[in-house]
Amino acid sequence: MPASLHPLLVTADAAAIPVYLVSPATLDARLTALGGAAATFARARKLEASAGAVHVLPAPDGAIGAVLLGVEDEGASHRDPFLAGALATALPAGTYRFADRPADPTLATLGFLLGAYRFDRYRKPKEAGVRLVLPEGVDGADVTRMAEGVALGRDLVNTPTSDLGPARLEEAVRALASRYGAEARSVVGDDLIAQGFPMIHAVGRASPDAPRLVEFSWGRKDAPKVTLVGKGVCFDTGGLNIKPDSAMLLMKKDMGGAAAALAASSMIMDAGLDVRLRVIVPAVENAISGNAFRPGDVLASRKGLTVEIGNTDAEGRLILGDALALADEEEPELLIDYATLTGAARVALGPDLPPLFTTDDALAADCERLGAAVNDPVWRLPLWPPYDKLLASRIADVNHVSAGGHAGAITAALFLRRFVENAKAYAHLDVFAWVPSARPGRPEGGEAQAARLTYALVRERYGRG
Repeated sequence: MPASLHPLLVTADAAAIPVYLVSPATLDARLTALGGAAATFARARKLEASAGAVHVLPAPDGAIGAVLLGVEDEGASHRDPFLAGALATALPAGTYRFADRPADPTLATLGFLLGAYRFDRYRKPKEAGVRLVLPEGVDGADVTRMAEGVALGRDLVNTPTSDLGPARLEEAVRALASRYGAEARSVVGDDLIAQGFPMIHAVGRASPDAPRLVEFSWGRKDAPKVTLVGKGVCFDTGGLNIKPDSAMLLMKKDMGGAAAALAASSMIMDAGLDVRLRVIVPAVENAISGNAFRPGDVLASRKGLTVEIGNTDAEGRLILGDALALADEEEPELLIDYATLTGAARVALGPDLPPLFTTDDALAADCERLGAAVNDPVWRLPLWPPYDKLLASRIADVNHVSAGGHAGAITAALFLRRFVENAKAYAHLDVFAWVPSARPGRPEGGEAQAARLTYALVRERYGRG
């Protein structure tokens, strides 16, 4: 990641165009203070200060004299700190500055940068002509690393499987590891069986792009151990329980857990936090062929549990089971997994709010507090022990899907919990990894959910070396 300031930020520009923050309650007073052509123009156009609205006002010579950015009134039930993201795409080329200090200048600046993100790999990129003066007191290096980390995660999710199958995802993991001098390794194809990852092998063996487990370690070896595990299903057909076409359309994003883990790890490494970071990505394509795993099969696992397959479209928890068992063997201080795991999570909490599962009350409280503080929220759901019985199998230690249609996100989390015994603190995040409808700071497409939350958590708990 670049240590320098983000290219859309400048430290000073005397000619920068002022951006005023106006709400329905303050719009009239602001126009009165501006006066002249700007106020006359705004009143003639009957401009409204709705949240996220951007209005360009003229100077007497016809140039841009000022910009109004709509925000919520003081005391509103919800205030979006990313509204400045609307500036990045709504304004003509130029340099702008906040004439009014945002409630959270860091999040406003980050929202601007995240709103400027575009995935242009397959088309001619548009020139980034809108720049922002870094507000006083905002850590430019930190906001840059967060924006660039999120961009990395978004790029990975947005890239179609034709250019990001398991082998290419391994390349992306190794590229990030190399950038920070981390030690990377992989286990590929039939070596997965020999080295104790039978469920990863079973899920990915039907694809010509061989399944693999990729990992890297970074930081001093005696620092607190923090391990991030990301689900890397590069495409999910559903396997023999094949998805309908409408459900398959966005399945390039089924490696969004891996993208979140990599985004978070890039921020952690770039900041030089004092941890022994380990990142584990099981990377597969859940394809269909004559050797695809089947409903009713019984798989061995790294943990030693036998797993009956209830539905091949619930493949993510299988590859995570082996990866979590590996992570747990090292007894990390903190273990977090990220996975686009269940539709039930989306039914419960929608696309913007990933459910958090943990038995650690202090970890849950920290995640919810920090998620709210950095505008990367999560919501705790229970690991409800009575639902364990829904995973009962008559022929194996456990079935990997529940017997009924209830509590799907919870039973998936309970399945994963079986593979973690030794970690001091463990959390599972069921992310959506996608923004279905664009909002300021959040363009439609891939999203690295919970990555900034993780960075804030690790930074608060362990800090810099």
